[in-house]
Amino acid sequence: MKIKDLFRLTILAASFSAALLGCKKDDTHSTTDGATTEANIQTSSDDLTMVSNESNAVTDDAIAALNGNETISGTIGRTYGAGDIKIPVCDATVTYDTTSITKTITIVYKGSNCRGNRTRTGTVTIAVPMGQHWKKAGSAVTITIDALTITRVKDGKSIVINGTKTITNTSGGLLMNLATTESIVHDVTADLSITFKSGLTREWHVSRHRVFTYDNGIVATVTGSHSDGKNDNIAIWGTTRFGVSFTNMITAPKVFAQSCNFALTSGQDSIIRSDNITSVITYGLDANGNVATGCPLTANGGYYYAKLIWANGNNGKVYTYIFPY
Repeated sequence: MKIKDLFRLTILAASFSAALLGCKKDDTHSTTDGATTEANIQTSSDDLTMVSNESNAVTDDAIAALNGNETISGTIGRTYGAGDIKIPVCDATVTYDTTSITKTITIVYKGSNCRGNRTRTGTVTIAVPMGQHWKKAGSAVTITIDALTITRVKDGKSIVINGTKTITNTSGGLLMNLATTESIVHDVTADLSITFKSGLTREWHVSRHRVFTYDNGIVATVTGSHSDGKNDNIAIWGTTRFGVSFTNMITAPKVFAQSCNFALTSGQDSIIRSDNITSVITYGLDANGNVATGCPLTANGGYYYAKLIWANGNNGKVYTYIFPY
C-alpha cells in the first residue's frame, strides 16, 4: 500500500548543511598526499556535512514511515487528531508488508525533495520484528540502505550510501503525539559505506542520542553517544576520502527547531584527525559569525551560517571560514 501523506520529521534532514559554499572541489585523491591543504580540508568538512545530513534524513524518513502505519506503530483504530504532527514525504513512495512474520517497510526514492536542494534515488528497507509495535519503549528496527544516491543541486556533488542502521525508541511514544508528551528519546547507530563521485569508498560509523520536546513546535536536541576511551560524545568516526582517520564529537548539543523550518539553530562539532588537524564548526550564526537572532532561514534567502575553524598542528597555522548551510 502506497502512503502519499506520511508523518515525516524533517527535523534532522535540515541537520547539518547540505553544503559548504566554499567547498566546490570534489577531489579524487585516495591517499593522504595533500590531505592537509586548505582545499582538501574544506572538501573533507563538506563530505562530513553532507553525509551527516543525508544519514539523518534517512532516519527521519524511517521514523515517518513507522508512524504512518497503525499496525506497525501500535495505534490500531486511531486516526490523526487535532494537534498531531503530520508531514508529507515529497520524494519517495512507501510500501508496507504487514502480513509476513517480519513486517517490512520499503521506501523507494524517486527524485527531488520538497526544498528542491537535492535529488535522491535508491531504496531503504525497514525490518520490524514480529509482535513489536514502534510506540513501545525499547522497540528497535533495522534499516538497510541500498545504493542511496544523493546529488546536490547547486553544484552537482554526489555521494552513494550503503549500509545498515538501528533506531531504538528508547523512551517509547510516537512523535505524532509530541505536543502532549513530555519528551521522546531515540538512539541511532549505523555502519555506512560512503562512495564518492570518483568511485572511492570509505567506511563511516554513526552513534547519536536524540531527545525530542515540544516548544511552539518540535524541538530536537542531538548529541553523540559513542566513546573511544579517550573522547566522549562521538557522533561519527571513520576515514576521509584522503585516507585520514577522523573522530567527530558533538561538543555543544545540536538543536533543531520546527519553529525555524526545522533548521539547525545552534550546536557545535569538534573534529580530531590522525594527521594532527583539529576543526571546530559552530552553527546557528549570521553572516558575520555572530549568534543569529530570529529565524535567518527566512530572513536572508534561506541560510543560517556556520563558522569553521581548523588548526594545523604541524605548522601552527589557524584558518577560519564562515559559510551558509
